Amino acid sequence: MTLEKPQHNWRIFRAPTLAAIAFFGLFLAAASGYAQTVLKMETTVSQLATLQLDAVPQTATAEIRPFHFHASEEQLADLRRRIAATKWPERELVSDATQGVQLATMQKLAHYWATDYDWRRCEARLNALPQFVTTIDGLDIHFIHVRSKNPNPLPIIITHGWPGSIIEQLKVIGPLTDPVAYGGKAEDSFDVVIPSLPGYGFSGKPAATGWDPARIARAWTVLMKRLGYKRFVAQGGDWGNAVTETMALQAPPELLAISTNMAATVPADIEKAALSGAPTPPNLSADERGAYDQLAFFYKHGLGYAIEMANRPETLYALADSPVGLAGWILDHDAASEALIARVFDGQTEGLTRDDILDNITLYWLTNTAVSSARLYWEYKGGFFDPRGVQIPVAVSAFPDEIYQAPRSWTEKAYPKLIYYNRLPKGGHFAAWEQPQLFSEEMWVAFRSLR
Repeated sequence: MTLEKPQHNWRIFRAPTLAAIAFFGLFLAAASGYAQTVLKMETTVSQLATLQLDAVPQTATAEIRPFHFHASEEQLADLRRRIAATKWPERELVSDATQGVQLATMQKLAHYWATDYDWRRCEARLNALPQFVTTIDGLDIHFIHVRSKNPNPLPIIITHGWPGSIIEQLKVIGPLTDPVAYGGKAEDSFDVVIPSLPGYGFSGKPAATGWDPARIARAWTVLMKRLGYKRFVAQGGDWGNAVTETMALQAPPELLAISTNMAATVPADIEKAALSGAPTPPNLSADERGAYDQLAFFYKHGLGYAIEMANRPETLYALADSPVGLAGWILDHDAASEALIARVFDGQTEGLTRDDILDNITLYWLTNTAVSSARLYWEYKGGFFDPRGVQIPVAVSAFPDEIYQAPRSWTEKAYPKLIYYNRLPKGGHFAAWEQPQLFSEEMWVAFRSLR
């Protein structure tokens, strides 16, 4: 098919419509004090083909091909060399992170990355899982597919965001496919499908424009049907929410319901006020005031990287050339996550570890997807927090350190078929990664009525 370059609506970059890019980021949002859930599930994969990433052909005829990734020693040596050769700027001129990711944080990260971090541990963990590639609409789509051993599991497709990857969801595979091992019930089991977004990780990089959330949503439905599922649910946050809610709008008959941890519920008048930096409107409930303050702060302080990627993604050559430059760009998306990462590299225990953070950044580096992933911002012309009019059943998990914690009042208006709503005590934007046990428990309960 012929793809035409989409015409940009430059109004998106004026204050009245900044919400069109407002949701991006928070990929490492705060999740203080909760111990990392260890993946207990053991999965055997026999006779997987050993493929370098660039060796997966776009013209392969097999519908679903096994996938295995092995970074070369030359790639890893080059990574360490580049980290060691980083040209550092002077220290920030303030005592906090208001000028950006602090020099001390980045130097601690770089030292650990170059001397102690082991990519092979992450690589082995990935290659122990059933990974596959299939061509949909001319593009190779990589995905993890783990079936539950319990009877009648509910299939679920979970979509990551930026600057995330399939690394985000690894910790929830065990709890979702084998709930009993994590304190749940066998009847709450899922078959889990975790795809890499186009231009991200091990999926193909689009060679032409047009791979926006609507096209990705259609591809995800094709994927689930190709795997033989006649009924399934979908979940997502960040870009995953945009794709998942778009799937709901497309309403394929196989899609029973969706779940989101980044709900799109903000009333138009609230959005307008938050974008303009107006004082908190009167007559809001306590939950609504909290959400408004979170939105206003993010609109004022958290949009810089999103604006650049939506306008000029190709300009970000430095992200493909400097590992530390890439890491700094990824870390700088909100104050809470930046503070969490700083604490992690100071040796404190958080919902993420140093290895968690570097597993994800290293995946971006080894696949050279910093710029190709950024193009998704350029492709998208819609909003993120404004209600879309989803008419199928929806479950909402509202984590406190999300860009905004969606109040029940706004949520009920945005989703007329709301089947589940819960405000969590901790966790942030990428909840499956930060709080895997809480996230998994949410999925067990949220979809129970559909089984």
